[in-house]
Amino acid sequence: MYAVIKTGGKQYKVTEGETLKIESLKADEGSSVELDKVLMVIDGDDVKVGTPFLDSAKVTASVVANGRHKKVKIVKFKRRKHYRKQMGHRQNFTEIKIDKISA
Repeated sequence: MYAVIKTGGKQYKVTEGETLKIESLKADEGSSVELDKVLMVIDGDDVKVGTPFLDSAKVTASVVANGRHKKVKIVKFKRRKHYRKQMGHRQNFTEIKIDKISA
């Protein structure tokens, strides 16, 4: 059984017991989170597709950690113009473990 959820402007295919890093949520480590924007649930041959979301389905997850990704370097460069600019960015994330998928 797996589901497709939407959080943080992205879509994720999740199964029970899986851990994944999503966009930062306002939740403490060890707390439980309910993700109710479920797009699709597949259980064997039974396929449920929402328009756009399934009303009865939800995914329950627990927060494992909050952190920051590795630094992404941004370099802007124009040749022969004596122009070079370097910047960096670290994106926040929340690592969650999927506990239960209910349809």
